[in-house]
Amino acid sequence: MATLDTVKEIIVDTLGIEDEKVTDDVKFGDLDIDSLDMIELVSEVEDKFDVELADVTGIETPAALAEYIDKAKAE
Repeated sequence: MATLDTVKEIIVDTLGIEDEKVTDDVKFGDLDIDSLDMIELVSEVEDKFDVELADVTGIETPAALAEYIDKAKAE
């Protein structure tokens, strides 16, 4: 499964957001994901991908998060 698909699946499963609302380029704010939700999301992503995400500030979409994860895994 591609990183982006997994990220979207984590958003749906962890935060209970309807799957059709979670598109590649939807902004997290448009999904009503607040800072506490973001902490939970990052924690789940780190566990699932076995990476440490140092700073997700400025990452606003599932696609951007997936790209950041791929870069972190490559290091």
